[in-house]
Amino acid sequence: MTEVLSPDAKGIARAAALLSQGALVAIPTETVYGLAGDARSDQAVAAIYTAKGRPSFNPLIVHLAKTDQAALYAHVSDQARALMAAFWPGPLTLVLPLHDGAGLSPLVTAGLPSVALRQPAHRLAQALLTAFDGPLAAPSANPSGRVSSTTATHVLDGLSGRIAAVLDGGACTVGVESTIIGLADGPPRLLRPGGIGVEEIEGVLGQKLATAGEGITAPGQLASHYAPGAGVVLNATERPKGAIWVGFGPKCAGADLNLSVVGSLTDAACNLFDMLRKADALAGPGGQIAFAPVPRDGLGLAINDRLQRAAAPR
Repeated sequence: MTEVLSPDAKGIARAAALLSQGALVAIPTETVYGLAGDARSDQAVAAIYTAKGRPSFNPLIVHLAKTDQAALYAHVSDQARALMAAFWPGPLTLVLPLHDGAGLSPLVTAGLPSVALRQPAHRLAQALLTAFDGPLAAPSANPSGRVSSTTATHVLDGLSGRIAAVLDGGACTVGVESTIIGLADGPPRLLRPGGIGVEEIEGVLGQKLATAGEGITAPGQLASHYAPGAGVVLNATERPKGAIWVGFGPKCAGADLNLSVVGSLTDAACNLFDMLRKADALAGPGGQIAFAPVPRDGLGLAINDRLQRAAAPR
């Protein structure tokens, strides 16, 4: 049975104890729930891949309690320090050159010479990382390729019985995964849009971000990802016959569901994965979900990225 731990000192202590024993615990962050395991333990990291059914070539994000811990595991450039100062703790992941002898399981990096690091802002995640006193590998707490979890109930829907516990921190406030910036080689690259807008990051760096290259160099780059059981159609300005229509904004008054009735990208990001799950339940096996167009600026870039991966051939 998967334990449900309360969001208090007792729950945090139990979660830290389980993690210290090599067990897996789903934890809340401001973005989505993460499936956490000791990033230094081959056994714990292998268990993450097994529980999720995640391909072993897909690297994991390492979560840290403090900004200065990044230097224990990676070479931290001036650009990385500037981004950490601006956005950590928060929904930003940096892919940096891996330190020799960093002490992380090689399964975390999927054999790459770089590591993805983040300092989450959620108070429970911070408290747990401090209590555990070590780095936690924590991809999204859901079966690989399926819809990410933004509540403890979502976690249990996909992983109950596969993991030791879930620390129930309520609903996540950002609702889409972290933005990932590559600083391992060459110019700064946008590897995955997410909870912090590209414009904000470029403002701190004073330059435009390059696009991601070929191959998997960071989490969240699989072509098909975040997929519900039903098929997904994008940019539907009206309801296709037989489909569940998910609108955006006040012009979609006839939609079955709406990411944000008032057209707020912040609300839409927060609601995205929950709406995907609800639409999937309404559509049923063999059904179809149609999403209205969502603007591509700010958080809209991350929302469109997730929807495109949800709609990709599987």
